[in-house]
Amino acid sequence: MKTRVTELLGINLPIVQGGLAYLAYADLAAAVSNAGGLGQITAMSLPSPEALREEIRKTKAMTAKPFGVNFAIGQHGRPYEDMLDAALEEGVKIISITGGNPEPLIRRSEPYGVKKLVLVAAVRQAQKAESIGADAVMAVGQEGGGHLGRDDIGTFVLIPRVASALQIPVLASGGIGDGRGLAAALALGAEGIEMGTRFIATLECVHAHAAYKEALLNATEHDTQVIKRTLGTPARVVRTKGSDEILARESAGAGYEGLKELISGARNRSFIYEGDDDHGFGWAGQVVGLIDDIPTVQQLFDRIVQEAKGATERLAQIQGE
Repeated sequence: MKTRVTELLGINLPIVQGGLAYLAYADLAAAVSNAGGLGQITAMSLPSPEALREEIRKTKAMTAKPFGVNFAIGQHGRPYEDMLDAALEEGVKIISITGGNPEPLIRRSEPYGVKKLVLVAAVRQAQKAESIGADAVMAVGQEGGGHLGRDDIGTFVLIPRVASALQIPVLASGGIGDGRGLAAALALGAEGIEMGTRFIATLECVHAHAAYKEALLNATEHDTQVIKRTLGTPARVVRTKGSDEILARESAGAGYEGLKELISGARNRSFIYEGDDDHGFGWAGQVVGLIDDIPTVQQLFDRIVQEAKGATERLAQIQGE
């Protein structure tokens, strides 16, 4: 496939792997890049710039293809400057920015000639990202997993709105997990897709506990919840006893102080690393309703290509009739 996204990133297929906090490391990133997409490492889940350098070098040893480094800022409450400098000094050519204000990272990385992707959830955010130098935006609808926009705008409306408002390429995100979703995204004006949840349920996502993957397999589109809405930072998770407790606390009027332990990174890791359903939680989008196996990344990509081809052929047949 050839779109402005594939040309921008130097990849064969317009498929970008999401940042996936605590999960997106060399094994998964290299597998996605080797399959023709853009794999990514999650920078801010690593403990230090030295650890990020090591992960970048490990990824380079596993793939000769382009890969990116994701910077999830604004949620971690820790400085990112040293982490960004480490990535730039290691020769990373693509970064993505999620959460917070992307402008400082864009400005800091400009002398290095890197390509900059910014996650947005509204037209105004997308326009701002373009105005400050983003090379592409990833627009996520409310179906997506992890942190979302506050306006509850679905992917089918958001993508054509953003695509019509920008000159730079748009990747669609939220509710996409197969080739039908890719074909639909391209039809809506996007030039590629970003997927997060679907990549968790792959063999190469080695850090995800079997119970987490099993939860994604068993869930339907009804089995996700949006937590932290009362804090102004809504985020979608697969339902667990831990997420039920978070929502119960929110319904009872608990503020940040009453929620901070339940929504902490430690509670997130307790489920995704240890399978602790009683106390932990794991990010997941409504696309769980479309997940029914755990393939290799290459198998997933082969299937996506065939499904997208089938979808476009079906449209051509309808048009011919």
